[in-house]
Amino acid sequence: MEFKTINPATGETIKTWPTMASEEVWEIARLTGSAYRKWRLLTVAERAPHFEQLAAVLRDNLEDWAVLITTEMGKPITEARAEIEKCAWMTEVYAANAAAWLADEKVEVDGRRHTVIFQPLGVIFSIMPWNYPFWQALRFAVPGLMAGNTSLLKHASNVTGCAFAIEDAFVQAGFPPDVFRTIVPDYATVSALIGSDIVQGVSLTGSTQVGRHIGAEAGRNLKKVVLELGGSDPFIVLEDADIDFTARGAVTGRMLTAGQSCIASKRFIVVEEIAETFAARFTELMTGLKVGDPRDESTQVGSLVNPAAVAELEEQLAQSVGLGARILCGGEKIPGPGCFYPPTVVTDTRPGMRLVDEEVFGPIAPIIIVKDEAEAIVLANASEFGLGGSVWTRDLDRGEKVAREVDSGTLFVNSITKSDPRMPFGGVKNSGLGRELSHYGLKEFVNVKGINVYDHG
Repeated sequence: MEFKTINPATGETIKTWPTMASEEVWEIARLTGSAYRKWRLLTVAERAPHFEQLAAVLRDNLEDWAVLITTEMGKPITEARAEIEKCAWMTEVYAANAAAWLADEKVEVDGRRHTVIFQPLGVIFSIMPWNYPFWQALRFAVPGLMAGNTSLLKHASNVTGCAFAIEDAFVQAGFPPDVFRTIVPDYATVSALIGSDIVQGVSLTGSTQVGRHIGAEAGRNLKKVVLELGGSDPFIVLEDADIDFTARGAVTGRMLTAGQSCIASKRFIVVEEIAETFAARFTELMTGLKVGDPRDESTQVGSLVNPAAVAELEEQLAQSVGLGARILCGGEKIPGPGCFYPPTVVTDTRPGMRLVDEEVFGPIAPIIIVKDEAEAIVLANASEFGLGGSVWTRDLDRGEKVAREVDSGTLFVNSITKSDPRMPFGGVKNSGLGRELSHYGLKEFVNVKGINVYDHG
């Protein structure tokens, strides 16, 4: 069985790849299991130099791998470079902090000595998406490996080149053989791996629908699972917000990776007192963005991932306009062979419209006008998702108060939603379960073991 990777900006075939035979996948899995038995014996301090070297390898290959990202999934080359650099930085953060984050914890209870220790589980299987092909895979892999686990990666098929480049990065960094491996299995083998004795945990970043399926498979087999799923992040603009600063934040929050991000700002909830002014400035900035060849240094918005993504946006927009939404800019696919869609701002939107109720994975920004802060919070929470969000106000105490009332895994005041290796990342409701990054993510795939020592006699 074969499949093709296609450049979404040109429609041209990049490469034809074979799906691995089941026997090959299982052999790789067994090798990863064997590698675990040695890797787990190293201390965190002994593992850390490998990660420092991995950061250097990522930077040494930054240009080649940024071009690969751009070619396979269409984001601007400037964003692809930033993704590789963020991976290198994250790796350094773990190299510097993991020993302290995984240190034994002393507990005062009855008896002589009580200690909580953190031990690896084994082979962790990751199923990752295409929109941040290096960051998503390494965001999971680095903490898991640092904790002493080994890793199998099943990446999205359209970024298969990136998947093998990541495997090569670990080889170049001098990691022991088979500590990190990429596989290209069929769906039946994925299910069998989750149920096997080789795999001890599963991490998925993807859609809510796929998350339910993988979560059910893991649960049936009593495997630890972390799910980072969809989002429809609220971008709350209060009446005292700095309009220009906020509108610029709205553009960045909506348009990274052409809006194809789980944590992109997706519902622009604006207090009516400043709604018209904000919409005008937001529309002006969105209209000014350059859409085009993602390899061009001046391009700000690249292509969507495939024709189906464009069609989905068109359907979501058409349904919303049919119910009364009004387009302020954009709204029509850009002609040509690539999957390009312009930055689009839509106002007069409300619940019941697909642009509001669903995750919109592309460069359309619906503005929802509310009368005050209280209504903004209610609307922000009226979603099946709860991944991230932001609130924009000159009053920082007020912003933090609102942040505490919004149901999400992370909430930013006067900043777009973003991931940081020093802070936990994940969602609630249909946005998933478990956490990645920081010491919380480092401890997701470990055995939290209590050791209790009492006097004899």
